[in-house]
Amino acid sequence: MGLGLVAHLVRLGVLGSTSDHAPVVSINLFVALLCACIVLGHLLEENRWVNESITALIIGLCTGVVILLTTKGKSSHILVFSEDLFFIYLLPPIIFNAGFQVKKKKFFRNFMTITLFGAVGTMISFFTISLGAISIFSRMNIGTLDVGDFLAIGAIFSATDSVCTLQVLNQDETPLLYSLVFGEGVVNDATSVVLFNALQNFDLNQIDVAVVLKFLGNFCYLFLSSTFLGVFAGLLSAYIIKKLYIGRHSTDREVALMMLMAYLSYMLAELLDLSGILTVFFCGIVMSHYTWHNVTESSRVTTKHAFATLSFIAETSLFLYVGMDALDIEKWEFASDSPGKSICISSILLGLVLVGRAAFVFPLSFLSNLTKKTPLEKITWRQQVSN
Repeated sequence: MGLGLVAHLVRLGVLGSTSDHAPVVSINLFVALLCACIVLGHLLEENRWVNESITALIIGLCTGVVILLTTKGKSSHILVFSEDLFFIYLLPPIIFNAGFQVKKKKFFRNFMTITLFGAVGTMISFFTISLGAISIFSRMNIGTLDVGDFLAIGAIFSATDSVCTLQVLNQDETPLLYSLVFGEGVVNDATSVVLFNALQNFDLNQIDVAVVLKFLGNFCYLFLSSTFLGVFAGLLSAYIIKKLYIGRHSTDREVALMMLMAYLSYMLAELLDLSGILTVFFCGIVMSHYTWHNVTESSRVTTKHAFATLSFIAETSLFLYVGMDALDIEKWEFASDSPGKSICISSILLGLVLVGRAAFVFPLSFLSNLTKKTPLEKITWRQQVSN
């Protein structure tokens, strides 16, 4: 019924028009599709092969097909997501809730391994992908790309996606693998940001020891500053709530203060050119350990479910849009000019990403296992392959 309504509104020209009602109708349809994702996700909860993210992808794909057919190939979207919408509104609640709900004992017990994977591993993957791109793409006729462009490709593709990690892995079933992969995804965000900025600012033709030391200094500054800002915001919220005892008058103020302080830490990090992901993640960890124990009992229940709900809505919205964006006519028109070359380049990049990941997962897992005393703490072969 929802897809039929989409098709009917498109035929009427409501979605494609520039009238005042078009944004309202688009938002209504998108919210209706989100509700459909939740209902179908609940009905398919017992199915081990389908979860909310896959359900949202499928619904988004079907919606994109309907819009694409009814607009005669002009569009496949109900809404157009901008970069600001993703980084400012959707990403913060997802990462914060992951830090708020993470099993802290397991995370900090493996913190050295996480840092090893997130920093050293990302560097290994960066060099592997960059060298592979230089050796392969330089022989293909794909335009005028210099060494800096190939290194930028390596910096972008060397970082894993934290959002997808949350959907693929279950923290209760695989706590060690979850903490390692997600923790690495947070740390390598700082690494990739430093890498990309270094490539933009440094003269690649004059790389020497001073440049390398400057790069390492920038990474340490970004990592420590982002972490400190998140920890400071979390501790400040705990101090304010404890000293002022806000909950005696209103639990709403406690919940609102926690939300706003967490969001403020993320936006401050972005304003100061730090890693907002790293900041809001550690803010979530500190708030769950200190602030959460200083609020009233009702606020504890409210915050736990409120943060999880916001994260769930943001994740579902992202995967729903990704399903529709898979049929973006502009991207397909660009690829249709040379489909063979597009598929070839995508396949090569995918292969380089896999090779780059294998190049550090297995050696660094071996080194990490040497420091572990019990078999339960070691990263098994199966976990290394899943990683």
